[in-house]
Amino acid sequence: MLDGLSENALGAMPWLWDIWANPLHQRAPKGAWTSWVILGGRGAGKTRAGAEWIRARVEGATPLSAGKARRIALVGETLDQARSVMVEGDSGLLASSPPDRRPKLIASQHRLVWPNGAEAFLHSATSYEGLRGPQFDTAWSDELAKWRHAREAWDMLQFTLRLGKSPRQIVTTTPKDVPVLLEILADPGTVVSHAGTEANRANLAPGFIERLEARYGGTRLGRQELEGELIRDVEGALWTRAMIDPGRQAAPGNFSRVVVAVDPPASTGAGADECGIVVAGVVAEGPPRDWRAWVLADWSAQGLSPKAWAELAVAAYHEFRADRLVAEINQGGAMVEEVVRMVAPNVAFTGVNARVGKRARAEPVAALYEQGRVHHASAFPELEDQMCSFVAGRGPSPDRLDALVWALTDLIIAAPVPGPGPRVRLL
Repeated sequence: MLDGLSENALGAMPWLWDIWANPLHQRAPKGAWTSWVILGGRGAGKTRAGAEWIRARVEGATPLSAGKARRIALVGETLDQARSVMVEGDSGLLASSPPDRRPKLIASQHRLVWPNGAEAFLHSATSYEGLRGPQFDTAWSDELAKWRHAREAWDMLQFTLRLGKSPRQIVTTTPKDVPVLLEILADPGTVVSHAGTEANRANLAPGFIERLEARYGGTRLGRQELEGELIRDVEGALWTRAMIDPGRQAAPGNFSRVVVAVDPPASTGAGADECGIVVAGVVAEGPPRDWRAWVLADWSAQGLSPKAWAELAVAAYHEFRADRLVAEINQGGAMVEEVVRMVAPNVAFTGVNARVGKRARAEPVAALYEQGRVHHASAFPELEDQMCSFVAGRGPSPDRLDALVWALTDLIIAAPVPGPGPRVRLL
């Protein structure tokens, strides 16, 4: 195919964005939207997508032909960032434009001028009052989630989009839990694209993703900055990410005790609840107020039969050399222990019977996190999502969290149960 192209056609190939764009997040969605938000990890190609969308709006059939956009707002957190990233960056407007359609930067006026007469004006979200007065038909907001005055700047920008038949705007940002971004995403006129850093691997330095994954994989920061996930802390939840992330720490070589805690599902099958299975250990040195625990594993699974979850829990028991398997027996009563005994007759088993609500059981465990006495030996995204979204009486049963609460209660909050025989503890 390439051999059959003229020299002119071959020269145009690098500038034909439809050929190179990642269809998952770099091609503009179809439809009558007003705002296009690209949520992406670091290096996912958000800036290039923004620059190419502006190009598509500005350019006509020939270098001097008019396009859909004539007056564009380019808004960064500061003017320096708008210029260095959106205009002069490796993926910015100047680098992305072919020579015959490349705009000219008039730095003293914070302005870009295209050969066809279209103009773009650089604005600072920090100095949002500068958006009073101008009017535009197109806007590009970069890294909105980290703007210090996001609310004020975004509101001011909306008043400027009053030119043309169909004003549109694009937002390219690594997601953060900020109110204005959540409102934009919820707006019926907004369409959303999403991609992690992995989507742009071919254009990143070798080893970049692996190096960051090794350090941040699964953490809030990694999920936000690499996966491009919007990680939210729910108002009223007992845990926040700020309580969990600082406590990430490799497990010590020896523990005073290790337990596997199980929150068995009340039913089986595809629509059943998860079976919560969490492994934790404690270093019980000095007075009890100095004891510290580590969450070692989350083996929770969904859709398991009683025999299957018992086998999985017993496998964790042996792998981590636990000294006790703790299981809630509210739903199954004595049957829970019987199922475990069918799989492993000699396992040390404790049945726990909940006498108070989930929040009352969870609050003492959350307090341990606030005191810095619980560490996560790895990242447990599903478990941590449940922890940071759990509000009593709202949402589905947090089975992973229930298992975590039983494990840490047995290790620190309640006195250990001696001996290998079965016990029932009322909490």
